[in-house]
Amino acid sequence: MSDTALPRTAAGPAGRLLRRSAAARKARYSTVKMWVGAFCTTLVVLPVLLARVLPLPDPLRGDLNASHLAPFSAGHLLGTDPNGRDLLSRILFGGQTSLLIGFLAIILSGLVGVVAGATAGYLGGWVDSVISRLLEAQMSLPLLLMLLLVVALFGPSVPVITLVIALAQWPEPARLTRALVLVEREKPYVAAAQVLGLRKPTIIVRHIIPNILSQTLVVVFLLLAQAVLLESALSFLGAGVQRPYPTWGGIISDGRELFVTGEWWLVTIPGLAIALLVVGVNLLGDGLRDRVRRAKAVTG
Repeated sequence: MSDTALPRTAAGPAGRLLRRSAAARKARYSTVKMWVGAFCTTLVVLPVLLARVLPLPDPLRGDLNASHLAPFSAGHLLGTDPNGRDLLSRILFGGQTSLLIGFLAIILSGLVGVVAGATAGYLGGWVDSVISRLLEAQMSLPLLLMLLLVVALFGPSVPVITLVIALAQWPEPARLTRALVLVEREKPYVAAAQVLGLRKPTIIVRHIIPNILSQTLVVVFLLLAQAVLLESALSFLGAGVQRPYPTWGGIISDGRELFVTGEWWLVTIPGLAIALLVVGVNLLGDGLRDRVRRAKAVTG
């Protein structure tokens, strides 16, 4: 056998078989991540969405005769807090507030990020320099301290908290969009659109953004976990939606002093809800990102 036979074999059928096997393993792994992530996310989001139709006690009203009940007590599946309020009801209704702020924040940050990143990537020049400096300045600031400062100035309301989290998150989709547009603007279809005399905003909105939207949306979806964590952190520190309206961070804040006395459920169960949502969103987002990359590799 000649010395050139082995490289030829590796590059031939055996090499293609190895590559297909590795690609199949990656595809299976990403599918498993998507299913596990979807399960964890649904396990939290679905009961939260159905909170208003489920037979739950009022999350704001308590019964002092039923205070400090442990989980699996009669009529209170997850127990009660010191004021006799049902913990399951407070977690589900509090999740509505946390998820509402999270979804609104990622929608707003996604719009701002995609528009800013696409404009910077396509136009270049001083526009790109200005937006890039804004991105660098934004990312150099301590995130939580900036959020606390803005909330302290304008007050802790749902619109303010949503806007603050959105402004904190827009650099992520903006950076990705800019990088993708820098690649897309050199492709033949953009040159053809320019030859046809299409205006720059038309080329960006109708031709470039649709080609990069799938990759950008995955990153925007991944920001949901960060948005929920930021809202929970603000509520835990007392800068979120004010009591008596429940939020996940506020529930944990209310129960942290009783945790050491044995009422572990007041902190552990809402913390588990946050953890499940964050893990589920990250796994689902990672699986979607892998699938989008494979689709782009096949079509590209």
